Amino acid sequence: MSMIRDLRAVVRPSRVSLRKDTGAYDTTRDPSMPSAVVDCAIYRDGARVVTDKPLTPHEAMRTVRRDGGFVWIGLHEPTEAEFSGIAGEFGLHPLAVEDAVQAHQRPKLERYDDSLFTVFKTIHYVEHDQLTANSEVVETGEVMCFTGRDFFITVRHGGKGSLRTLRHRLQDDPELLAKGPSAVLHAIADHVVDGYIAVADAVQDDIDEVETEVFSPGRRGGTARGVDSARIYQLKREVLEFKRAVAPLLRPMQLLSERPMRLIDPDIQKYFRDVADHLARVQEQVLGFDELLNSILQANLAQASVAQNEDMRKITSWAAIIAVPTMVCGVYGMNFEHMPELHWRYGYPVIMGITVTLCLGIHRTLKRNGWL
Repeated sequence: MSMIRDLRAVVRPSRVSLRKDTGAYDTTRDPSMPSAVVDCAIYRDGARVVTDKPLTPHEAMRTVRRDGGFVWIGLHEPTEAEFSGIAGEFGLHPLAVEDAVQAHQRPKLERYDDSLFTVFKTIHYVEHDQLTANSEVVETGEVMCFTGRDFFITVRHGGKGSLRTLRHRLQDDPELLAKGPSAVLHAIADHVVDGYIAVADAVQDDIDEVETEVFSPGRRGGTARGVDSARIYQLKREVLEFKRAVAPLLRPMQLLSERPMRLIDPDIQKYFRDVADHLARVQEQVLGFDELLNSILQANLAQASVAQNEDMRKITSWAAIIAVPTMVCGVYGMNFEHMPELHWRYGYPVIMGITVTLCLGIHRTLKRNGWL
């Protein structure tokens, strides 16, 4: 039971390490291996079998079938030609092979005769100094997993999301690795979902920043000025991308945790419930992001509309004030011969005084009514 108690700590890195993963992968491979192969290793009794030189997938599988254990092969963006030999060696279903090569698949779990095919969407937060209308907030990738009785194959797409660190952590726990390929599948699922949690926290900070700006005390004429709606819309699009990765994965995790499967160790299966629980909470959080951004966007548009109405009201008020001297100047600009005020000594100061008085009276009235 010590393996079970330590399972979470072994497969779950800190959120900081998730966000700082560089995505680099091993390059010490045999030139005879397909260029897409990142690592190929045999695990027996929970330990990695040390070999004189890197193994090819064919050699690893032949050794496993002769001596026992399981082989874990990691690939990065293989072509159809590079993956066809491995697919034939391990008897992978053609439909699953096609999905693994082409990528851009939705998260899912498919069962074939002798293997499970699982698709995970990885999410990585893109650091940025300031959120703009063109900022990329989340970056997606994919990890496809083939789980068999004596093999585990990962096919990774995207520049980030390396599994090398996870592989090393698993190798440090022989008791866990002794459970076979299903332990690796759980570790990857937990790793991916923990990545969702880290990204959700970072996205929450971005949403809080936008929300603060929308409802900040920086005001003009007593009405908050709205921020650029394109920034809010861009963040909403990124949250939608996040939701597309999280929501479809919930059902596969529930199946792995609730339905007995021949290829999943019973001791490992119940810990998929923990992954499904965390995934459900992330899904609720992401749905909350979407609803909150809708409210922020509506509030921002309402503020912009109120500000425009206020501007129009001020423009109308000043136009009403300016109309008085405009009318007076227009009347006396006609230069009729019989205008008594033209020859009156006090005509000019009186007319100017009346004009100023009317302008001041209109200004005071409009300001008292909140128009200025």
